[in-house]
Amino acid sequence: MLTFKSVNVKSSARLRKYYKRCTYRLCEYSVGVKLMWRHHMDPSFAEAGDCLIVRNAFHGSVAFDYPVPLSESADLSAALDAIDAYCREMGVLPAFQTVPEEALPVLLHRYPYATVSNSRTWQDYLYKADDLINFAGRRYSGQRNHINKFRKLYPSAVFRPITRDDAEELEAFWEAFHLAFNKDAALAKKELCYARKLTRQIGKAWPLAGALELDGKFIAISLGEICGDTLICHIEKALPEYEGAYPTIVQSFAAYYGKNCTWINREDDGADRGLRTSKTQYLPAEMGRKYFVEISTDIRNLDKIPSLCSDRLTMDAITRADIPDYNRLCLDDARNRWWGYDYRKDLKGEWTENYFYRVARTDFKRKLAVNFAIRREGAFIGEAVLYNFDYKGAAELGCRILPEFAGHGYGAEAFARLADWALYELGLYRLVAKCYQENEPSRRMLSAVMRQTGEDETFCYFEKRI
Repeated sequence: MLTFKSVNVKSSARLRKYYKRCTYRLCEYSVGVKLMWRHHMDPSFAEAGDCLIVRNAFHGSVAFDYPVPLSESADLSAALDAIDAYCREMGVLPAFQTVPEEALPVLLHRYPYATVSNSRTWQDYLYKADDLINFAGRRYSGQRNHINKFRKLYPSAVFRPITRDDAEELEAFWEAFHLAFNKDAALAKKELCYARKLTRQIGKAWPLAGALELDGKFIAISLGEICGDTLICHIEKALPEYEGAYPTIVQSFAAYYGKNCTWINREDDGADRGLRTSKTQYLPAEMGRKYFVEISTDIRNLDKIPSLCSDRLTMDAITRADIPDYNRLCLDDARNRWWGYDYRKDLKGEWTENYFYRVARTDFKRKLAVNFAIRREGAFIGEAVLYNFDYKGAAELGCRILPEFAGHGYGAEAFARLADWALYELGLYRLVAKCYQENEPSRRMLSAVMRQTGEDETFCYFEKRI
């Protein structure tokens, strides 16, 4: 299973190895955004298939970035498989945030039950690098006028790179900027705090930073990084009393660092009216759309566990009245041996009389599993579980019968009925199952319903498709 490590200053070099080659053109696929917003999004990372996998945790929900390949030989499918396996192990449904437009068809093809949203608020402003470097043509006459006025008012102002030796001058700029800051929005205040902290990384290998300097002090600064063919601008700040400083820092930063780039990303506007107006006036060539993709399972629309019938049996939801017999089944060590389950190790929290009943109900509510009670003449005799959804139209089916009802074919009958329901009524593409090599009764039962697809030292594997 994937093991995630925290994104922090120490791990930035590892992330940068991937992001410097990244072609997604979105600001979230950069070291600067990961570091700047790490207290907000709590990102962590792992690697699989020669790809970078980032997990974000926000307001208690987990969502992944789309994997970032290291090279042309990287295996994006393997990285997505690793995410799926992690989600199954953790008992959560996969979700992907800030998915680039070119990756959306991949996810929609892979996952048959996906919902997609695309908020205007978080779309990035993408400009052709040549446009911001030259401000050529009538459409940019306003920006040129502002810059010409700035040059006339402040002829001694110059643009230069910021280095680690400029710490005092940089802190003086931030003090002056804080005094002039007049936004009340909580997100804007966070952004200002995070931006100031991020400039402490100047002098490291990844940041590109520059300032407009006038009479020995900074009056505007910008910080960014190049990812693929895109210069991503994380910070653009100017003291408001210097008219024309903003378009001048935009052009100067683009000209100095973006001359070998195709695109310049000035990030999103966070629904800030002033930022939206400003970024729009620079005439973006495109908006960098970011899709949020939530993956569900085949039981996403199942409001309640249905009642099914076979020749001798009925199958429906486990009820409170079943708790004594259900506990007896779940606590049966002989049965658990073949079930591949040890409640002592897997128990989450303290065991109570309704523990297993509560887990079954919770798993169904979260659309992770469907636990059926198997009944003979109304009495609880066993359980069948549809679980371990792969999010691509397949799931696993398991069945166990109380010992006093074993040997009468009830398990095979229930298994066959539920397999038909899962494939023909629920709509699964594929159903899988497995049994231990030494469990001959289960092997015979599965062979009667499904096709064996393989085996290893421990298990025999079966599947049924439609």
